[in-house]
Formats: sequence, structure tokens, C-alpha cells
Amino acid sequence: MIKRFEWQVALRYLKPSRKEGFISLIAGFSFLGITIGVAALIIVMSVMSGFREKLIDNILGFNGHIAVAAATQEGFKGYEAGVKQVRSLPGIKKATPLIERQAMVTHRGQALGAMVHGIRLEDLTQKEIVASRLQYGSLDSFKEKNAIVIGVRMAEALGVLPGDKITIVAPDGNSTAFGTVPRMRRFTIAAIFKVGMSQYDSSVVFIPLASAQQFFRLPEAVTGLEIFVEKPDEVYKVTDTLHRYLQNVRILDWRQANAKFATALVVERNVMFIILTLIILVAAFNIISSLIMLVKEKSQDIAVMRTMGATRGSILRIFFMAGTLIGVGGIALGTTLGLLFALNIETVRRGIESLTGSNLFNPEIYFLSQLPAKVDVAEVSSIIGTALVLVFIATLLPARRAAKLDPVEALRYE
Repeated sequence: MIKRFEWQVALRYLKPSRKEGFISLIAGFSFLGITIGVAALIIVMSVMSGFREKLIDNILGFNGHIAVAAATQEGFKGYEAGVKQVRSLPGIKKATPLIERQAMVTHRGQALGAMVHGIRLEDLTQKEIVASRLQYGSLDSFKEKNAIVIGVRMAEALGVLPGDKITIVAPDGNSTAFGTVPRMRRFTIAAIFKVGMSQYDSSVVFIPLASAQQFFRLPEAVTGLEIFVEKPDEVYKVTDTLHRYLQNVRILDWRQANAKFATALVVERNVMFIILTLIILVAAFNIISSLIMLVKEKSQDIAVMRTMGATRGSILRIFFMAGTLIGVGGIALGTTLGLLFALNIETVRRGIESLTGSNLFNPEIYFLSQLPAKVDVAEVSSIIGTALVLVFIATLLPARRAAKLDPVEALRYE
């Protein structure tokens, strides 16, 4: 049990004095190092968790959980029957027929590459990530034959608004007596969406399925099915079922499509955790050095306390508490600063950008329009736990040295 005088002595040893000014300076650096290390770990881990969650949510909401592609250029013919069959399978929430083809979008001399999605109005309406994030226009006019829905970054690049007309140019042209003529069609912009991922906002367009079938020469056919499952984490079970029911198709689930991306994020998170933990480790070594110097400086005090009846355990607890208070204080302050920073990361980013005039988070590079952060309680707890273990180990070594100090030798030395 910790006695009152042990607390008093430990707190007194932490107070700076002229004689022990250098020791107090090292202890201050230890406190600051632990604070910075814990705060940096919480901020970085929260940002990376938020980045992963936001990207995966957007990817799954936009592309579905499973993509079934036709093995031939003719696509799926009689796809309605296939859609009904797929929807009847267990674990599947929704199946959408669509046409996906690359093309070029032009307007007044501006040309951009695009992935054209031919989709039915009812299916586009159910795609919440698009339907709920319309910036301009509406989907009401998407029922028209030559309607098109584009992303906000594409609209900015082309300088268009709802009601304007843009031209889609197919990669394969029409053969004539004078050679191959590009195949083009003008579409009227019905709506402009903003998903928040520059990859989609700048290069994906939606047109009615019937228009896509006619333009890409796929009468009564589609290029694939977009499938949403009830449990995305167990998508492999549905994939195995689809392989048994569907023949001559290519099936790719979201885990396979984003395997490299997910692996890279995991590796990066682990490496950043190790690197930033080294900051706490360096601060812990500073605690060791400051306490060793403090033990050397207070050797006469230790000898006096021992001769007055203080046990080895009391001496150990005094110096253990002195070092622990530095570490725990730094961990508490670092956790508070880290959580405040992580929970207000976007506000902080905008403030820094407005002060410096620089772009800290370019959407063209990072795919997202906002800097995300997700505070994971388990992750924060593991950071605090790791820091506490390092602090306790660093504090215990010099505390044991103080407890083993021989009072006779200490008084004789003095």
C-alpha cells in the first residue's frame, strides 16, 4: 500500500530546483516526447482508419460487392431471366444489369476519358451514393432517351451545367467507304453528382440502359451484372454460389478487386504504428536517464530515509511514482490533444490551408474531397496501453536501483 509520505516525497522530487535544473529539463523533454508520441499515434491511426473506411464505403456503394462480367463481346442476352435467378439466391440483396464501356466525352473542344455506365432509372435511383448526392439537377429527366448524369469534377472541367449538351465518342467507329468514322451521340445533362472521390466525380457518367444498348451496339444485351449482398464481409460465400449457377462469366468480388489497396493500407498502418511508437520509446529512455540522475543526486536522501525506517519497497515506490507521473501525465495530455485533433481534423486542415495558402490534401491525389478521421476506441486503448507498458518498464529499472542502494555506502560516499 502506498503511504502518504511516499507521495509527498515523489511529488517533491518532481519539482524543479536550481541544483537539479538539468534533471528537470530532461524530465520535461520526456513528458513532451510522450505527449507528442501518443498524440501523433492517435491522429495518424484515426486518419488512416477513416481513410480506409471512407474509401471502402464509397467503392462498395458505387461499384457493388460483386461484379459479374460477360465472357464475350456480345454480352448477356436474355439478362432479365439471369437477374431474376441471381436475385433468388440466398445472401443477395440486389442485382442490377448494366453496360460498362470506355468512351470519350467532349464539349466545345474539351475532351475527357470516361467510363460510361448504362443503367435503368429505377436502379440508378436505388444507388444511394449517387441519388442522394446530386449537386445540380434531378433524376426526373433521366427517363429521356439521351439524358446523362455526370460527376461534379467532370462538369467543372467541361464547364457545363444541367441542360447543356455533351458528346460521347465511342472507341470503335462506323466503317464507311471513306474509312472508319467516329461514332458519336449528343446527350443532355440531367444531373450532376458529387460522390467525394475524384476518381468517380471526374470520369464516370450514367446514361439510360436503352441508350447504351443502342450506342454500343448491344441490342437486348448487357455487359454485366452488379450485385449487392447482405453481408459484404462474407461475400466469398455468395461468390462460391454464383460460380455454381453461372457459366462462362467472370466473377470478381470487392475483396479481390481491392486486394492490393487493402493490403497496402494494412502494411502502412502497421509501419506507421511502429515508427511513431519509437517516439514514445525515446521519451521512455529519457525517463530512465532522468531518474538515474535523480537517484544519484538523491542518494544521501535515500540513505537518510532508510536509516529512519523506510523499507526498500518504499524507496522503490517513491521513484516509481516519480517516473510514472511524468509518463502518465504525458499520456493523458497526448491522448486529449490527439482526440481533439482527430475529431476536428477537417477544421484544422482548412485553418492551416487558409493561413499558409497551401493545399494540404489534394483530392486528385488522395481520391477524397475531405480529410477523414475515425476514432477507434480499441485502437486508442492499444496506443495508451503500449505507452503505459513502455513507461512502467522505463520507470521500474532506476526505481529498483534506488531501492537496492546501500545507505552505509551512500553516506560514506557523501
